[in-house]
Amino acid sequence: MDFAVVRGVSYVLVHAPSMLVHMGTTQTVEREANPDSDYLKELPKHLRSYSECMAYPPNQTYIGNITPDELGNIPRPWHENPLAKASRAGARGEVMPEDEFYALMKIVDSFDLVVLEEGFTAQVAAELSKDSVWIEGDRERLGAGAPISQIEELVSSGRAEGLYIGDKLVGCVKAAHERDKNLTAHVMAENLAAKASGTLALRHLVAKSGIDAADIDYIIECSEEACGDMNQRGGGNFAKAIGEMAGCVNASGCDVRGFCAAPAHAMVNAAGLVQSQVFKNVAVVGGGATAKLGMNGRDHVKKGLPLLEDVLGGFAVLVSANDGKSPIIRTDAVGRHKIGSGSSPQAVMTAIVVDPLERVGLSLKEVDKYSAEMQNPEITEPAGAGDVPTSNLKMIAALAVKRGEIARGDMGTFVKKHGMPGFAPTQGHVPSGVPSLGYLCDEISAGRIERAQIIGKGSLFLGRMTNLFDGISFLIQKNPGKCGSRDGAAAAGMAGVSEHELRKIMADALRGAAQTLVES
Repeated sequence: MDFAVVRGVSYVLVHAPSMLVHMGTTQTVEREANPDSDYLKELPKHLRSYSECMAYPPNQTYIGNITPDELGNIPRPWHENPLAKASRAGARGEVMPEDEFYALMKIVDSFDLVVLEEGFTAQVAAELSKDSVWIEGDRERLGAGAPISQIEELVSSGRAEGLYIGDKLVGCVKAAHERDKNLTAHVMAENLAAKASGTLALRHLVAKSGIDAADIDYIIECSEEACGDMNQRGGGNFAKAIGEMAGCVNASGCDVRGFCAAPAHAMVNAAGLVQSQVFKNVAVVGGGATAKLGMNGRDHVKKGLPLLEDVLGGFAVLVSANDGKSPIIRTDAVGRHKIGSGSSPQAVMTAIVVDPLERVGLSLKEVDKYSAEMQNPEITEPAGAGDVPTSNLKMIAALAVKRGEIARGDMGTFVKKHGMPGFAPTQGHVPSGVPSLGYLCDEISAGRIERAQIIGKGSLFLGRMTNLFDGISFLIQKNPGKCGSRDGAAAAGMAGVSEHELRKIMADALRGAAQTLVES
């Protein structure tokens, strides 16, 4: 049976500085505990403009305008070396400004919870960019807006969460229930932001992959948000809500949650559904998390840095039946952190990196690139978390030394050759493996690399239900062509064999079969 393939990938960012101030968890907790804190007073001085955010090299890497290799050649700090020819539109998505995103939140709102001021609505309607993916019916759903007095009354009464552009109130998100804490205005704003950014990513995926939205059979949504009411917290369903806004009229779907590892879990689920022929085209989608905006803001402000966590991040991946050319997802090489695997860094990496490779007869050196926790180090280092992608590669290199695959003195070379600089926003689930998928698929399709391992890792203790760690990985690899009735794993194993060698192997096999028939 054929392996599934990665047929398309999209990435989107939303510049959201005002949402950072009013909805980021670090800021909201600080405002509740100490509303007159020096941090909150200093915060506005460290916000970036849209043009600064757009020209930031990691952001241009994320949307596909430069490669991770090109990013690695730009001197750090990256925020002091903006790209001169940066653009809003990316090869795989876009960086959307905050005012248009508020309009998109209104457009995807199915329960009249988003109210935008009438003057702001008219302004943003006139400015909706042709570079984005607005579809028929969006302007009608945007409507004409409401008087500012109505919005001010809703916000001042506590019945709505304000939407701001700088210090100016331009709209609000209303609570969806009078007493249900799961449907408060703040939670509804979080959920609508996730839905809107997920919709943006899925619309870009449809536009850039060339698939008809109606041909998507199933959607798996894997963000860090969870929608539901007091009787079923987290019941969902973001997947169908996003699919509805992207024209996926024939799709069903569900939400998959696994903290930071969720996208990798969702990709494995999607590959399994396609490979088993349950569905032909599955979209894996993740919207952004407002809670993570400015998460490390205190450290950034303290060290005089701009607030680099000012973007919502989203992505979408199209997993389809084998088309004979797109990179395959090797489900025979899925790594998983088992309940009994142990929680030490070595145990985790062995379970999710080494074990699946051993199972299919590959060494650590035979994986050209590893993508694990691709957080931007300019965000994590000031907060004391270090360079996370490099730390992961150093651990893999250490395992390669322990296994005798490389010499200890070659660890630095291994890290440089098999790793990539981190470039993803700290949006929880977004950095964990999937930001590199588009780039890696391009490298595989161009013949520059053979295979890559995508690694998702998560911290289950955050839910206070278990102290267990979590992790799952999968290989993507050059497509050996459609397998037909042949076994997919065997065909994938031939992916590194030249055509001449393959013909010789087949000829030898045929001669052996003929000799067996003669002898029998």
